[in-house]
Amino acid sequence: MRVVIQRVKEASVTINGVIKSEIKVGFMILLGIEESDNQEDIDWLCKKITALRVFDDEQGVMNKSIMDINGEILLVSQFTLMASTKKGNRPSYIKAAKPEISIPLYEDFCKTLTASLGKPIGTGEFGADMKVSLINDGPVTICMDTKNKE
Repeated sequence: MRVVIQRVKEASVTINGVIKSEIKVGFMILLGIEESDNQEDIDWLCKKITALRVFDDEQGVMNKSIMDINGEILLVSQFTLMASTKKGNRPSYIKAAKPEISIPLYEDFCKTLTASLGKPIGTGEFGADMKVSLINDGPVTICMDTKNKE
């Protein structure tokens, strides 16, 4: 499982011209799922995400977590995070999980992250053509991959 976490002032996802979800201060997270991912990967990432200290404290030092600032999260599934660009110029998405595997894992990720955060998160719509808008704060962008835990 791979995530790209962006610290944002605000973010939204629009589908067919209609805003599906929007947040203020918090994280805009893109999630990529591969065939071998499981609940252990979900649990590890959700724990890391909610404990990640990238929000400024009173001294302007990135020392607070999303929990500390009562921030919000917008989570969007993005299979292109699993792209391989080793050969040629057209990315291969062979590592991305098929919908029968990725949809239940995405739904479980949403539930686990909601429980970890202690409030509902915003989401996109799996497989939809989404327009994501955000104001990256900093900019601060963090990438994590459960295959690189150590």
